[in-house]
Amino acid sequence: MLYVCATPIGNLEDITLRVLRILQEVDLIVAEDTRQTRKLLSHYQIAKPLTSLHKFNEREKSGHIIELLKQGKSVAYVSDAGMPGISDPGAELIAKAIAADLPLTVLPGANAALTAVVQSGLLTGPFYFHGFLPRRQAQVAALLADLADLTCPLVFYEAPHRLVETLSALQTHLGDRRCSISRELTKLFEETRRGRLSELIEHFAAAPPRGEFVIVVAGADPGAHAQQNDSEQIRDCLRQLLEQGLSKKEAAKAAAQQLGAARNEVYKLALELGRQGRPNGDDN
Repeated sequence: MLYVCATPIGNLEDITLRVLRILQEVDLIVAEDTRQTRKLLSHYQIAKPLTSLHKFNEREKSGHIIELLKQGKSVAYVSDAGMPGISDPGAELIAKAIAADLPLTVLPGANAALTAVVQSGLLTGPFYFHGFLPRRQAQVAALLADLADLTCPLVFYEAPHRLVETLSALQTHLGDRRCSISRELTKLFEETRRGRLSELIEHFAAAPPRGEFVIVVAGADPGAHAQQNDSEQIRDCLRQLLEQGLSKKEAAKAAAQQLGAARNEVYKLALELGRQGRPNGDDN
């Protein structure tokens, strides 16, 4: 059996009794970083064979672990903190175990994303978890463009040296949204700051950040999105009427009647279209 075990994200007390029992019973513990896991095992006086499996050796090492499982060995896999496979190694080992039709089970426990999104105060329904953003600015821009219209909170991980840069990218591509930033969750210096992205950028630019961060950004405003769609619908209607030869005033009146929109707002959009199409034309 392969046991995928969630471990504490900070406070060592945040581990389940079931995980402790399994770590004591398995033939082998496989860890993302044996140095980090030894601290946990030492705290709970668990002495078991230990080997590493991390992002640099997962493809090679997971094959060896699969062979041990085929021999009937029981193996527990743990990452440094939280749930393996969630912005941590482990996904390839799990996929290979499934492909080999070997039994596996996941032992739930602490997770930084879930802890931070609940603590943010922004959660009212579903949320989107991404983890770490790409390194290249073009990739970040493309990704955030795809996420910009989601109305649910967006959850990201970030390292301290990239925090301000990432917050700035979020503000540039998503707007100055409400945001909650949690660091060092469950640890002695746990902290959560909430505010607009601009306010948090100003704070962390003045006070260099420390620790690992979870960023929770509010989703898009459904009302604003609907308003944008309404404006586009009005513009399309106005373009058709103007192409038929109506003046801006006539087109605005007709569009307002057809769409049930406020005539003064429609007329403003008609003026904008007129200036775009005929910069030197009048407003009639």
